[in-house]
Amino acid sequence: MAGLKQAQTQSVEHKHKLSNTLRNWLPILHSSLSELDSAMNHFLDGNPLVEIKSGYEEDFEKRLPTKILSGIVSNSRTEHIEAFTVQKRSLYEILDEQIESSLFPTPISQSVAFFVVQNLDENGYYEGDSEAFCAKHSLSILEFEKIRKRFSQVEPVGIAAKNLAESFLFQLDSSDISDSAYSLCVKVINNIENIHDYSKEKQFVEVMRVMNSFKNPPAIDYFEDSQHIVPDLMIYFNEDGNIEVKLNNSYYPTINIDTTYAIEHDFISKKIKEAKGLVDALDMRKATLYKVGLMLVEYQYDFFTGGTIMPLTLKTLADEFGHNPSTISRAIANKYIACERGIFAMKEFFTTAIDDDISNATVKDFVLELIKHENKVKPLSDIKILALIKANFKIKMVRRTIAKYRKQLNIAGSSERKKLYHLH
Repeated sequence: MAGLKQAQTQSVEHKHKLSNTLRNWLPILHSSLSELDSAMNHFLDGNPLVEIKSGYEEDFEKRLPTKILSGIVSNSRTEHIEAFTVQKRSLYEILDEQIESSLFPTPISQSVAFFVVQNLDENGYYEGDSEAFCAKHSLSILEFEKIRKRFSQVEPVGIAAKNLAESFLFQLDSSDISDSAYSLCVKVINNIENIHDYSKEKQFVEVMRVMNSFKNPPAIDYFEDSQHIVPDLMIYFNEDGNIEVKLNNSYYPTINIDTTYAIEHDFISKKIKEAKGLVDALDMRKATLYKVGLMLVEYQYDFFTGGTIMPLTLKTLADEFGHNPSTISRAIANKYIACERGIFAMKEFFTTAIDDDISNATVKDFVLELIKHENKVKPLSDIKILALIKANFKIKMVRRTIAKYRKQLNIAGSSERKKLYHLH
């Protein structure tokens, strides 16, 4: 019996260690190179045995291979890009801080909150598998949703909603709208496709004023700033003609641990373990990104040799890693690759493949062109757009996918576009 209890205790301690490692690794993995110093300092507050030396002491151009640098200079997309530190904190850094607040006071509420943050898409919407999480943690969906909806009180307001309507409802509760206009605003949000049906209502002008202040999408203030770029990876052909993947190690901070003290002391031992855990998390970041780079060379070799980007999903890489796609999404966020063709965001190498040769980005561009040149008196319906896509690309697709693409592109339905054309 004593042996069983000891085994259970060791298991709990192992899980706790893994949880702490994950808590260190994910924020460090998500941070851009310019944010690493502050992300790591957050975990070492109050640790006198550690010194973190910043990697920002040399000029950006001195650290890039000549072949890459010459390519960047001649590339029209990147000739004006300079590298300097990003001043604002990342979305995940801000959210992780709030998970520790009184909004999520219990271990299970923090686990739910942490899971929700892990499963935000690039726009700030929640897209996780709630049922799988609940089954694993013996939690009901009702309890899960009750905790998730506490994000309506988290900054930025609107984050972690499941869709645009819910995000607007989160933001509505924090707005300065009058009581008389509140109920109308709820109706408008829940029936936003037919917004002009409410134009004659007395409080409609106030409703529009309030809704125009909402963030759409909720993470818009944290979108990557293309002016502040330091590449994590360099991919180029070396002198032997072989393609090479190289980490931008010179920008990584250096962690120095003072081991001159007596390690037998409990406080010293604890602080050294914390520091070594951070070193491990930093090494995991490097290993993860390097592997991503190798996989991108494998899947996108044509691009690096002058061709086009091929369809590649996050799930493909996630399966290779054995991670959730949301973890890979977090890994490539705010990360850039420098190559002979210029500097590119890692996310640009990923598209949702419709079939082996066509990505959804290609179809979306086609939809944009259709709408741009459509008959203003008789706009194209989703069914008509679907027919044109099928005829042009010879692929199978359903109408709801067209509606989904329209929403992602901020394109109204045909009847709404007709009204807008008439107003203009």
